[in-house]
Amino acid sequence: MPTNVFILALAAGLISAVVFASATTGAFLLRIVLFLLTPLSLYLTGLGLGPIAAGIAAITATVGVLLIANPLAAEVYAVSTALPAIICTRLALLSREVEGEREWYPLGRIAVAAAIFSGGFAALALMLMGGDIDTLTKLLKTVVETFVKTELSQIPGAPEIGPAEIDQITRSTLYSLPWALGLLAMGTILLNLWLAGRITLASGRLQRPWPDLAAFAMPGGATFALLIAIALSFIGGLAGLVAAGVAAPFTLAFALVGLAVIHSLTRGSQWRSFILTALYVGVLFVPYIGLLLALTGLAETVFRYRSAGKPPEAPN
Repeated sequence: MPTNVFILALAAGLISAVVFASATTGAFLLRIVLFLLTPLSLYLTGLGLGPIAAGIAAITATVGVLLIANPLAAEVYAVSTALPAIICTRLALLSREVEGEREWYPLGRIAVAAAIFSGGFAALALMLMGGDIDTLTKLLKTVVETFVKTELSQIPGAPEIGPAEIDQITRSTLYSLPWALGLLAMGTILLNLWLAGRITLASGRLQRPWPDLAAFAMPGGATFALLIAIALSFIGGLAGLVAAGVAAPFTLAFALVGLAVIHSLTRGSQWRSFILTALYVGVLFVPYIGLLLALTGLAETVFRYRSAGKPPEAPN
Protein backbone atom coordinates (compact mmCIF):
# COMPACT_ATOMS: atom_id res chain seq x y z
CA MET A 1 0.00 0.00 0.00
CA PRO A 2 1.37 3.45 -0.91
CA THR A 3 2.43 5.55 2.05
CA ASN A 4 0.09 8.41 1.20
CA VAL A 5 -2.91 6.07 1.10
CA PHE A 6 -1.92 4.63 4.49
CA ILE A 7 -1.62 8.11 5.99
CA LEU A 8 -4.98 9.16 4.54
CA ALA A 9 -6.60 6.05 6.01
CA LEU A 10 -5.14 6.80 9.44
CA ALA A 11 -6.33 10.40 9.21
CA ALA A 12 -9.83 9.29 8.23
CA GLY A 13 -9.99 7.00 11.24
CA LEU A 14 -8.85 9.75 13.58
CA ILE A 15 -11.42 12.16 12.12
CA SER A 16 -14.22 9.65 12.69
CA ALA A 17 -13.13 9.05 16.30
CA VAL A 18 -12.97 12.79 17.02
CA VAL A 19 -16.40 13.38 15.47
CA PHE A 20 -17.79 10.49 17.54
CA ALA A 21 -16.41 12.06 20.73
CA SER A 22 -17.69 15.50 19.71
CA ALA A 23 -21.19 14.08 19.25
CA THR A 24 -21.47 13.66 23.03
CA THR A 25 -21.20 17.38 23.81
CA GLY A 26 -22.66 20.66 22.60
CA ALA A 27 -26.11 21.66 21.41
CA PHE A 28 -28.64 18.88 20.85
CA LEU A 29 -29.12 19.53 17.12
CA LEU A 30 -25.36 19.72 16.56
CA ARG A 31 -24.89 16.42 18.39
CA ILE A 32 -27.43 14.74 16.12
CA VAL A 33 -25.68 16.03 12.99
CA LEU A 34 -22.27 14.92 14.26
CA PHE A 35 -23.62 11.48 15.22
CA LEU A 36 -25.10 10.97 11.77
CA LEU A 37 -21.87 12.02 10.04
CA THR A 38 -19.49 10.08 12.31
CA PRO A 39 -18.88 7.29 9.74
CA LEU A 40 -18.60 9.58 6.69
CA SER A 41 -14.79 9.61 6.59
CA LEU A 42 -14.76 5.79 6.73
CA TYR A 43 -17.15 5.52 3.78
CA LEU A 44 -15.14 8.10 1.83
CA THR A 45 -12.02 6.04 2.45
CA GLY A 46 -13.69 2.79 1.42
CA LEU A 47 -15.19 4.12 -1.82
CA GLY A 48 -12.24 6.34 -2.76
CA LEU A 49 -9.22 4.33 -1.60
CA GLY A 50 -10.50 0.75 -1.38
CA PRO A 51 -11.51 -1.81 1.28
CA ILE A 52 -8.03 -2.27 2.78
CA ALA A 53 -7.77 1.46 3.44
CA ALA A 54 -11.28 1.35 4.91
CA GLY A 55 -10.19 -1.43 7.26
CA ILE A 56 -7.19 0.59 8.42
CA ALA A 57 -9.37 3.65 8.97
CA ALA A 58 -11.96 1.60 10.88
CA ILE A 59 -9.35 0.01 13.17
CA THR A 60 -7.75 3.40 13.80
CA ALA A 61 -11.12 4.94 14.63
CA THR A 62 -12.09 2.09 16.97
CA VAL A 63 -8.79 2.38 18.85
CA GLY A 64 -9.30 6.14 19.02
CA VAL A 65 -12.76 5.73 20.52
CA LEU A 66 -11.31 3.25 23.01
CA LEU A 67 -8.72 5.80 24.12
CA ILE A 68 -11.09 8.77 24.12
CA ALA A 69 -14.06 7.06 25.76
CA ASN A 70 -14.13 3.48 27.11
CA PRO A 71 -14.18 -0.18 25.94
CA LEU A 72 -17.99 -0.28 25.80
CA ALA A 73 -18.13 2.75 23.52
CA ALA A 74 -15.46 1.20 21.31
CA GLU A 75 -17.49 -2.02 21.09
CA VAL A 76 -20.64 -0.13 20.10
CA TYR A 77 -18.65 1.93 17.58
CA ALA A 78 -17.14 -1.19 16.02
CA VAL A 79 -20.54 -2.87 15.57
CA SER A 80 -22.61 0.15 14.57
CA THR A 81 -20.08 2.17 12.57
CA ALA A 82 -16.79 0.50 11.67
CA LEU A 83 -17.96 -2.91 10.42
CA PRO A 84 -20.86 -1.59 8.31
CA ALA A 85 -18.50 0.91 6.65
CA ILE A 86 -15.99 -1.81 5.72
CA ILE A 87 -18.56 -4.32 4.48
CA CYS A 88 -20.87 -1.93 2.63
CA THR A 89 -18.08 -0.13 0.78
CA ARG A 90 -16.50 -3.47 -0.08
CA LEU A 91 -19.78 -4.74 -1.51
CA ALA A 92 -20.30 -1.50 -3.43
CA LEU A 93 -17.00 -2.05 -5.25
CA LEU A 94 -17.60 -5.72 -6.11
CA SER A 95 -18.10 -6.48 -9.78
CA ARG A 96 -17.81 -9.27 -12.36
CA GLU A 97 -17.70 -9.72 -16.10
CA VAL A 98 -20.99 -10.96 -17.62
CA GLU A 99 -21.08 -11.46 -21.42
CA GLY A 100 -18.39 -8.86 -21.92
CA GLU A 101 -20.02 -6.26 -19.68
CA ARG A 102 -19.14 -5.21 -16.14
CA GLU A 103 -21.87 -6.09 -13.63
CA TRP A 104 -21.75 -4.39 -10.23
CA TYR A 105 -22.99 -5.75 -6.93
CA PRO A 106 -26.74 -4.94 -6.65
CA LEU A 107 -27.74 -2.05 -4.40
CA GLY A 108 -30.56 -4.13 -2.93
CA ARG A 109 -28.11 -6.67 -1.53
CA ILE A 110 -26.02 -3.85 -0.05
CA ALA A 111 -29.23 -2.61 1.62
CA VAL A 112 -29.80 -6.12 3.03
CA ALA A 113 -26.30 -6.08 4.55
CA ALA A 114 -26.98 -2.63 6.01
CA ALA A 115 -30.30 -3.87 7.45
CA ILE A 116 -28.59 -6.85 9.09
CA PHE A 117 -26.02 -4.58 10.72
CA SER A 118 -28.76 -2.15 11.80
CA GLY A 119 -30.82 -4.94 13.34
CA GLY A 120 -27.73 -6.18 15.15
CA PHE A 121 -27.08 -2.70 16.50
CA ALA A 122 -30.68 -2.40 17.74
CA ALA A 123 -30.40 -5.79 19.47
CA LEU A 124 -27.04 -4.83 21.05
CA ALA A 125 -28.41 -1.50 22.27
CA LEU A 126 -31.44 -3.20 23.86
CA MET A 127 -29.17 -5.70 25.60
CA LEU A 128 -26.89 -2.97 26.93
CA MET A 129 -29.80 -0.90 28.23
CA GLY A 130 -31.23 -3.88 30.08
CA GLY A 131 -31.37 -7.60 29.52
CA ASP A 132 -35.10 -7.87 30.18
CA ILE A 133 -38.36 -5.95 29.86
CA ASP A 134 -38.52 -4.93 33.54
CA THR A 135 -35.05 -3.38 33.48
CA LEU A 136 -35.78 -1.55 30.23
CA THR A 137 -39.09 -0.28 31.59
CA LYS A 138 -37.46 1.05 34.76
CA LEU A 139 -34.71 2.75 32.77
CA LEU A 140 -37.14 4.40 30.36
CA LYS A 141 -39.43 5.47 33.19
CA THR A 142 -36.49 7.16 34.90
CA VAL A 143 -35.61 8.96 31.67
CA VAL A 144 -39.20 10.13 31.17
CA GLU A 145 -39.50 11.33 34.78
CA THR A 146 -36.21 13.22 34.49
CA PHE A 147 -37.33 14.88 31.26
CA VAL A 148 -40.67 15.92 32.81
CA LYS A 149 -39.02 17.39 35.89
CA THR A 150 -36.01 19.12 34.32
CA GLU A 151 -37.05 20.01 30.77
CA LEU A 152 -40.83 20.03 30.43
CA SER A 153 -41.36 22.01 33.63
CA GLN A 154 -39.36 24.91 32.14
CA ILE A 155 -41.59 25.24 29.08
CA PRO A 156 -44.32 27.88 29.55
CA GLY A 157 -47.81 26.45 29.16
CA ALA A 158 -46.61 22.84 29.22
CA PRO A 159 -49.31 20.38 30.35
CA GLU A 160 -49.18 18.75 33.75
CA ILE A 161 -48.00 15.14 33.51
CA GLY A 162 -48.79 12.85 36.42
CA PRO A 163 -47.75 9.28 37.27
CA ALA A 164 -50.45 7.73 35.04
CA GLU A 165 -49.32 9.73 32.01
CA ILE A 166 -45.67 8.89 32.74
CA ASP A 167 -46.51 5.18 32.79
CA GLN A 168 -48.35 5.50 29.48
CA ILE A 169 -45.48 7.40 27.85
CA THR A 170 -43.04 4.79 29.17
CA ARG A 171 -45.01 1.92 27.63
CA SER A 172 -45.27 3.71 24.29
CA THR A 173 -41.56 4.50 24.33
CA LEU A 174 -40.68 0.90 25.18
CA TYR A 175 -42.39 -0.50 22.09
CA SER A 176 -41.27 2.28 19.76
CA LEU A 177 -37.64 2.18 20.95
CA PRO A 178 -36.46 -0.80 18.83
CA TRP A 179 -38.06 0.71 15.74
CA ALA A 180 -36.31 4.02 16.42
CA LEU A 181 -32.96 2.30 16.97
CA GLY A 182 -33.23 0.20 13.82
CA LEU A 183 -34.36 3.11 11.65
CA LEU A 184 -31.64 5.39 13.03
CA ALA A 185 -28.89 2.85 12.37
CA MET A 186 -30.15 2.05 8.87
CA GLY A 187 -30.63 5.70 8.00
CA THR A 188 -27.10 6.50 9.19
CA ILE A 189 -25.51 3.77 7.06
CA LEU A 190 -27.45 4.62 3.91
CA LEU A 191 -27.01 8.39 4.33
CA ASN A 192 -23.24 8.12 4.69
CA LEU A 193 -22.95 5.63 1.84
CA TRP A 194 -24.90 8.00 -0.44
CA LEU A 195 -22.97 11.09 0.66
CA ALA A 196 -19.62 9.35 0.25
CA GLY A 197 -20.70 8.14 -3.18
CA ARG A 198 -21.66 11.62 -4.33
CA ILE A 199 -18.43 13.15 -2.96
CA THR A 200 -16.15 10.53 -4.51
CA LEU A 201 -18.10 10.78 -7.78
CA ALA A 202 -17.56 14.55 -7.85
CA SER A 203 -13.85 14.08 -7.11
CA GLY A 204 -13.48 11.47 -9.84
CA ARG A 205 -12.38 8.75 -7.40
CA LEU A 206 -15.56 6.64 -7.40
CA GLN A 207 -14.55 3.27 -8.83
CA ARG A 208 -18.03 2.27 -10.07
CA PRO A 209 -20.54 4.14 -12.24
CA TRP A 210 -23.29 6.00 -10.39
CA PRO A 211 -26.30 3.66 -10.22
CA ASP A 212 -29.83 4.46 -11.33
CA LEU A 213 -31.47 4.88 -7.94
CA ALA A 214 -34.93 4.84 -9.52
CA ALA A 215 -34.25 1.20 -10.41
CA PHE A 216 -33.43 0.29 -6.79
CA ALA A 217 -34.90 -3.12 -5.89
CA MET A 218 -34.67 -5.57 -3.00
CA PRO A 219 -33.96 -9.29 -3.46
CA GLY A 220 -36.97 -11.58 -3.03
CA GLY A 221 -35.54 -13.22 0.09
CA ALA A 222 -35.67 -9.89 1.94
CA THR A 223 -39.47 -10.11 1.81
CA PHE A 224 -39.43 -13.21 4.00
CA ALA A 225 -36.93 -11.60 6.39
CA LEU A 226 -39.25 -8.62 6.87
CA LEU A 227 -42.43 -10.66 7.31
CA ILE A 228 -40.80 -13.10 9.75
CA ALA A 229 -39.33 -10.25 11.81
CA ILE A 230 -42.69 -8.48 11.96
CA ALA A 231 -44.44 -11.71 13.00
CA LEU A 232 -41.87 -12.37 15.75
CA SER A 233 -42.23 -8.80 17.04
CA PHE A 234 -45.71 -9.76 18.31
CA ILE A 235 -44.49 -12.57 20.61
CA GLY A 236 -43.73 -10.08 23.38
CA GLY A 237 -40.83 -9.85 25.77
CA LEU A 238 -37.27 -8.90 24.88
CA ALA A 239 -37.30 -11.28 21.89
CA GLY A 240 -40.24 -9.37 20.43
CA LEU A 241 -38.42 -6.06 20.87
CA VAL A 242 -35.30 -7.47 19.18
CA ALA A 243 -37.43 -8.72 16.27
CA ALA A 244 -38.94 -5.24 15.94
CA GLY A 245 -35.42 -3.80 15.83
CA VAL A 246 -34.68 -6.12 12.90
CA ALA A 247 -37.98 -5.36 11.14
CA ALA A 248 -37.35 -1.60 11.25
CA PRO A 249 -34.35 -1.37 8.87
CA PHE A 250 -35.94 -3.82 6.42
CA THR A 251 -39.09 -1.68 6.46
CA LEU A 252 -37.00 1.38 5.61
CA ALA A 253 -35.32 -0.51 2.76
CA PHE A 254 -38.69 -1.46 1.26
CA ALA A 255 -39.89 2.13 1.69
CA LEU A 256 -36.94 3.21 -0.44
CA VAL A 257 -38.03 0.70 -3.07
CA GLY A 258 -41.47 2.33 -2.97
CA LEU A 259 -39.84 5.72 -3.38
CA ALA A 260 -37.84 4.42 -6.34
CA VAL A 261 -41.08 3.17 -7.91
CA ILE A 262 -42.59 6.67 -7.68
CA HIS A 263 -39.45 8.15 -9.23
CA SER A 264 -39.62 5.62 -12.05
CA LEU A 265 -43.34 5.94 -12.76
CA THR A 266 -43.34 9.75 -12.79
CA ARG A 267 -40.59 10.09 -15.39
CA GLY A 268 -41.83 12.18 -18.28
CA SER A 269 -44.81 13.53 -16.33
CA GLN A 270 -45.32 17.30 -16.18
CA TRP A 271 -46.46 16.84 -12.57
CA ARG A 272 -43.28 15.02 -11.55
CA SER A 273 -41.68 17.86 -9.58
CA PHE A 274 -44.90 18.59 -7.71
CA ILE A 275 -45.52 14.90 -6.90
CA LEU A 276 -41.99 14.25 -5.66
CA THR A 277 -41.85 17.46 -3.62
CA ALA A 278 -45.18 16.69 -1.96
CA LEU A 279 -44.03 13.13 -1.30
CA TYR A 280 -40.75 14.08 0.35
CA VAL A 281 -42.37 16.78 2.47
CA GLY A 282 -45.17 14.40 3.44
CA VAL A 283 -42.75 11.71 4.57
CA LEU A 284 -41.21 14.16 7.04
CA PHE A 285 -44.51 15.04 8.69
CA VAL A 286 -46.84 12.08 8.07
CA PRO A 287 -45.35 8.73 9.19
CA TYR A 288 -48.12 6.78 7.45
CA ILE A 289 -46.75 7.86 4.08
CA GLY A 290 -43.55 5.98 4.89
CA LEU A 291 -45.64 2.89 5.69
CA LEU A 292 -47.48 3.22 2.37
CA LEU A 293 -44.14 3.48 0.57
CA ALA A 294 -42.95 0.33 2.34
CA LEU A 295 -46.09 -1.54 1.26
CA THR A 296 -45.56 -0.26 -2.30
CA GLY A 297 -41.97 -1.49 -2.22
CA LEU A 298 -43.07 -4.84 -0.84
CA ALA A 299 -45.64 -5.23 -3.61
CA GLU A 300 -43.04 -4.27 -6.23
CA THR A 301 -40.62 -6.86 -4.86
CA VAL A 302 -43.25 -9.60 -5.02
CA PHE A 303 -44.99 -8.76 -8.31
CA ARG A 304 -42.30 -6.76 -10.19
CA TYR A 305 -44.94 -4.55 -11.82
CA ARG A 306 -42.42 -1.77 -12.43
CA SER A 307 -40.60 -3.84 -15.06
CA ALA A 308 -43.81 -3.97 -17.10
CA GLY A 309 -43.71 -0.21 -17.61
CA LYS A 310 -41.65 1.88 -19.97
CA PRO A 311 -37.87 1.50 -19.45
CA PRO A 312 -36.30 4.51 -17.74
CA GLU A 313 -34.66 6.98 -20.05
CA ALA A 314 -32.27 8.70 -17.67
CA PRO A 315 -31.13 8.01 -14.11
CA ASN A 316 -32.40 10.18 -11.28
